[in-house]
Formats: sequence, structure tokens, C-alpha cells
Amino acid sequence: MKTRYIYSLIVALLAVMNVMTSCSKDEDIIFDHERQQFETRPDRILLEFIAPYGTAVDEEIYIMGAFNGDSASMGKEEWKLMKAPGSDIKWGIYLDPATFVSGKSLADGFRFYSATQGTEFTVKGEMACHTDNPGLGTFTNVWGERWESYYWSGEGPEIEHDGYVVYVLDETGWTNLNLYMWGDVNDLNGGWPGMTPTGKQKIGGTEYTYFDMGAANTGLNENLIFNNGEGSQLADFNYTIDHDVYLRVTASGVEELDEPVVVQHDGFAVFVVNKTGWNALNLYMWGDVNDLNGGWPGMTPTGEQKIGGVTYTYFDMGAANTGLNENLIFNNGEGSQLADYAYTIDHDIYLEVTATGVTEIDPSTYTGGGDTHYIYVDDQTGWDAITLYAWGDKEFFGDWPGAQPTGTKTVDGVNYTFWEFTSAGETEHLIFNNNGGGSQTPDFDVVLDRDYYLTVTAAGVTPK
Repeated sequence: MKTRYIYSLIVALLAVMNVMTSCSKDEDIIFDHERQQFETRPDRILLEFIAPYGTAVDEEIYIMGAFNGDSASMGKEEWKLMKAPGSDIKWGIYLDPATFVSGKSLADGFRFYSATQGTEFTVKGEMACHTDNPGLGTFTNVWGERWESYYWSGEGPEIEHDGYVVYVLDETGWTNLNLYMWGDVNDLNGGWPGMTPTGKQKIGGTEYTYFDMGAANTGLNENLIFNNGEGSQLADFNYTIDHDVYLRVTASGVEELDEPVVVQHDGFAVFVVNKTGWNALNLYMWGDVNDLNGGWPGMTPTGEQKIGGVTYTYFDMGAANTGLNENLIFNNGEGSQLADYAYTIDHDIYLEVTATGVTEIDPSTYTGGGDTHYIYVDDQTGWDAITLYAWGDKEFFGDWPGAQPTGTKTVDGVNYTFWEFTSAGETEHLIFNNNGGGSQTPDFDVVLDRDYYLTVTAAGVTPK
């Protein structure tokens, strides 16, 4: 992978060329990326962050350190950097020492955090720690070397945890996520609303918010209450601190997940939701290197990996190919192929591929796409209410007891209750129930890739 050392060498060579052609040996050379972008203010410290390679212009970047509570500053507007209008690689922030944690300063260490790429790291793979401590009315450049995402290859960099860990897929939509605990010890790790996240970590291609429990608390039985500190909280989730636990947390509840499978990739990867309908999916590449990873029709998939409940077919690019500019051509090897898709191999990329084209997707928000279908039910249960729960590839219709019907519709003279859904073909086990009132049908297995017409009685489910 490219390193800052290579970048620095290029900058140094450019500097030498400039000196030889236009400057005397006594002149200081200021490069564009080092030029001040914001006005100095006498009542503030101005830091201008030269962001690492691969930082998008719409990146949300925050500063964190002992002076502002470290991870407690994540996502808070007062610690968010401003994008420099005159530079695509610079962000700035004005700091007021009067707002710092008592007794702390920038000299105690600080780093930057990207909402999409994680914490700032050094080229040696260590968490960054800047100790510049400028005074009021000054301007200081701070170099960024790597984002945490640079080291992601199926899982994040090695992180030293304090004891066991609660890993959370945060799907609450809340501005803040806090964790309060009571049980063997009340107010464990903090009084209400509890502790803030310790950090973020990517495992098996999925990013988790995590809470370190503390080694000294091992063995305690606690009740976890996730809340936003602003009036919204979830029901207790009981947990004995003797193992790591993985949870999906929504605004309505908590679901325990299986421990993720960690896949080690060779370099960066192209992750594909394959919706082509083809018998085979191949990937041919041309560009800086033609026939990269194989002549036509190209390479076959390296494997499959589930990320955020979605199953991806993936192609490992090979660490030796990092930095190459390539054109991707997906094809079936039998005459069908898609238009070129340009890609620089310096990041993982996630794509939805159909028989007509390629679309880039965001794995943190993508739920599988797919086609809209319906489950039509001739309801003969006699229950006051009917609810549909599903489990399998995921809890497709939400936490127990599941989802209420979308509506009713008459088809061929039969009045059906129906559920509308959009699916990428998940395999599920359907359980109809009386809205959690104690009555339910045995599991009915389906693949959610078409419409279903079912007769449901209190005793079971029959296809129509």
C-alpha cells in the first residue's frame, strides 16, 4: 500500500525542482497544501488538518483528545472541523482553551476522527497522538497520515480492549447512544444516562460501536439500558460480563447477534450484491494493467461474505495491485457484459450489479434492495389481531412479535390480509401470531423472492 513516505518523497522531489528552477537556497518554500486557509483569530487556537490520502471532500471530521473527553466528543458539532473552501485536503477548527476539560491541554495528546473512516492512525499502524500545544491567536498545520480504514482487511486494526466488550450495530437513529447498567453493581461505569461509546471497530466487514466493560467488572450480572440521554430508552437487556456480546440496537429494541465471521482479504476488495440472474459472474479488468487478475472473461469470485445482514459476492484485488486505476467489466462469460466501471484500488468498494448496470452502494445503509413482493393471507385464525414475525437470514419483519399487516385486498373474491416487502431473496421462517398474545403458528419456511398466497389457521399455514 502507498505510504506517506512515498508521498513525502514526491513532495521533496518537487521541492528540489522548484528550488533549482525558481528559488534561491535561502528562500522557504510553502506548498499549496500547507498554506493557511482560515483567518487567524486572537481569541482562538486555529488548527488546520491536512487530511490523509483518500479523504472525501464531504467527510465529517472531528477532533478528540483528553482536552475534550476523547470518545465523548464523537459526533458533537462543537468539535467538528470545517472544510476549507480553498482546498480539497484541508479542514480547520477554532479551539477555545476555556472550554477544555479542567487541567487538560492539547499537549495531553489529540487526534482526528472521521465519521466514515474511523480514527486517525500513523503509518506504523498505531493510533495517532499529536502533542502540538499552540497558544491563542496562532495557526498550526497538523499532518494526518492514515485513517483507521486504511488497515481494514475484513477486520480493523488490533485494538486493546479493557475486559469484555459490548459490540453494537447502532440502528437507533439517535444523536447519542448511551449505556446505563444496573444489577450486581448499580451505576456500573457511570450514573444515568451511563457511559458513552468507547470507540468504533470494524469486524468481518461490519463497523460496530463498542463499549469496553472493564476487566475489573468481569463476572458481574448487569442489566443494560441503551438510551439517548434525552428521554428515549430501551427495555433492560440482561448480560453477564463473561464474554463479548454482539447486539443490534434499534429505536424499539435490542437483538443479540451471532459472533461475526472474520474474513481475511488479500488487499482491497470489490463487494457485489449480485442481482444479474446470470449463471456465472466474472470480473475482467483493464487500465493501468490490462488483464489484471486474469484474461477475458476475468477472475471468478473469491468468496461470499455477510455484512450488515446482506450477503455479498466479493473479489479480492490483491495487495500488490493497490493504487492501480482499473476499469471493471462484469460479465457472464457467455456473451453478456456490462459497461466499464472505473475504480482506483485504494479502498473497498460495494456495488449492486444487475443485468443492466452497476450502482455503488453504502453498506452501512443498504438493506438488500431487491424487488417488491407480497405475502397474501387468507386469515382463518379467529384471532383479534394477526402479526407476522420472521427469522432466518435476519429478523425480516422486526423484533417479536413482528409487523402488522400492510393492508387488505380482495383477489378472485377472497379478502386477503397482506404484507408488502422488498427483499433480495432472504431465506426466512415465518411465524404468524396474535400480536404476542400467546398464540402462534409453527414455522413456515420461505425464500422471499416472490409473492405468496397462504391460508393461515390457528393450527398452521398452508400454501394456496
